[in-house]
Amino acid sequence: MDSNTFFENELFSSNLCEIEIRYCPKYKVSELPKVVTSGDAYQYLQKIYPDLDYREYFYMLCLNRNNLVLGYSQISKGGISGTVADVRIIMETALKSHACSILLSHNHPSGNLTPSEADRNLTDKIKQAGRFLDIAVLDHLILTSEKYFSFADEGLM
Repeated sequence: MDSNTFFENELFSSNLCEIEIRYCPKYKVSELPKVVTSGDAYQYLQKIYPDLDYREYFYMLCLNRNNLVLGYSQISKGGISGTVADVRIIMETALKSHACSILLSHNHPSGNLTPSEADRNLTDKIKQAGRFLDIAVLDHLILTSEKYFSFADEGLM
């Protein structure tokens, strides 16, 4: 038995899990929406959130170098007063999609647009990870069904 056959037989008989990393774009680059302002981002994000007034969610948009939206991803689904967003999952998603930049968002079912200390700390942590991986964090929006708060517009980025 040669070494390749031995390795293949050994590989298939062991308890190894396959890791699949993929991004499957459905549209041509020319068909992708563009984010120029926080208002643009809010308009797109409102369409993808399943609910803004009942439970808290965290979503992100992945963008290319020209701020065209490569796609979106739900990072977490929480309860009435909070959700947990994992920096590693956010960066994994950005890397999978070949994003040059990302835009973060979560909603406040309470209707209060003021960012909490936890919101500010999470944003800083994600920005640090982005700097390390050369992925710009352009903004973090807090959404309600009627308005939004932009960290970038308020000088908090």
